[in-house]
Amino acid sequence: MSANNVAQIKNNRLFYIDNIRWLMIILVLSMHAAVTYSNMGGWYYTEKINVDYPTHLFFLTYQSALQSFFMGLLFFIAGYFVPKAFDTKGAGRFLKDRLVRLGVPTLLYIFLIGPLTEYFVSKSWHPDPIGRSFLQEYKYYIIRFRLFGGTGPLWFCEALLIFCLTYVLFRKTFKKNLLASDSTPTNRDIVIFAGILALSTFLVRIPLPKGSSFYNLQLCYFAQYIIMFIAGTEAYRKKWLQNITLHTGLLWGRLAFSGGIVLWAVLIAFSVAFNLDGDNFGGGFHWESLGFCIWESLICTGVSLYIIVLFRERFNKPPGKPVQFFSANAFAVYVFHPPVLIALAIMLHSLQWHPVIKFILLTLLSVVATFTISEFLLRKIPLLKNIL
Repeated sequence: MSANNVAQIKNNRLFYIDNIRWLMIILVLSMHAAVTYSNMGGWYYTEKINVDYPTHLFFLTYQSALQSFFMGLLFFIAGYFVPKAFDTKGAGRFLKDRLVRLGVPTLLYIFLIGPLTEYFVSKSWHPDPIGRSFLQEYKYYIIRFRLFGGTGPLWFCEALLIFCLTYVLFRKTFKKNLLASDSTPTNRDIVIFAGILALSTFLVRIPLPKGSSFYNLQLCYFAQYIIMFIAGTEAYRKKWLQNITLHTGLLWGRLAFSGGIVLWAVLIAFSVAFNLDGDNFGGGFHWESLGFCIWESLICTGVSLYIIVLFRERFNKPPGKPVQFFSANAFAVYVFHPPVLIALAIMLHSLQWHPVIKFILLTLLSVVATFTISEFLLRKIPLLKNIL
């Protein structure tokens, strides 16, 4: 690491973290665009098309690889900033800040953005009888408690708020003064971490396989999210981001790439050769699920380390205007992107193009449209600007 980067990090000038965050938000848009055409995963609007096996394998690989790390990395980054915020503000101000920052956008989505999107854009609400008005359907949305599962992508904010509340309870229960200390994870430590990640995910997915959901919270992934959040808080205390070397980050990036390809190929080969039940890879007490969890945890650990270290070395500098633009609008895009992405997908429906081409096009158009709308419309609205 360069001396300049070390100085910046020690002064809490973590410019590269913002670059990682807006990149992850773009990957969120990419994931939802992929689900639109793959029909693998839950989303408001999908095109019911039959795809050939190579196309299916492309989407399966892309979505599985993306899912294995991008939300976990966001929870890690969020966790990294929690201890300092708590130490600086105290429990009361910290909770108030999180309730406003995370709770208000979640409520906005539950009570306004989600219902409008489902009824008018994706038409994923199916009134019975057909023709029931929005207000009538909205009434049933409330009185039948469907709103508790209406968080959409804001499930992330809901989960993060729960994690922050738990952190406050932990700090108030164990009042020991937590002092920062230098520490550098060894390769052995990282292997153990990846192993804990894999085993925890495997155990959680025995009763809660992939695809199961509790009020829009996919608990099958929460072992990773919780562990990555805790790792983020520890990374702040023990100064891991400063001390992990470039060599370590590159090494684990290579391991994730090469090892991930080999293990993924083995899993696919076994699945095809022995005509295995695909559901076994998603959970239950099956070796297929264990193998998938090991692969997923390798990707999560290796890719996260690689991205953090690479961005620290290459992008830890005061942002230019393009980076400022993406960084400033990332959260607003995350909150408001569903109706825009869905509307664009519906506009592209008539194009008789290959699903992968439409997926790429939808991703690009969604990025341009959502960031533009955020910059020139949404964040100009006073009430929204205060929470976005």
